[in-house]
Amino acid sequence: MEEPAQFTSKGVPVSEERIERLAAEAEEGYDVSELRRRGGRRPLGAAPAEVVPVRLDPELKAALVDRAQADHTTASEVIRQALRSWLHVA
Repeated sequence: MEEPAQFTSKGVPVSEERIERLAAEAEEGYDVSELRRRGGRRPLGAAPAEVVPVRLDPELKAALVDRAQADHTTASEVIRQALRSWLHVA
């Protein structure tokens, strides 16, 4: 039985020749400095950001969501701005 054709995320068929070429390229290694960033979260500072869980009562959470909507931003950004202001850091 013949296997169904495989395609890239952009709909380009993936041939055996292409697979072999990519495998050979990978075995040779890549210059990491030349690899381009492909999206993902943008950096927030000099080092990777860390997730810090926090519990909020329903009233505080509602106020946070309201403020984020009013400012056309995210709840995380509102929290970061509030902490920077309160802690007097950049």
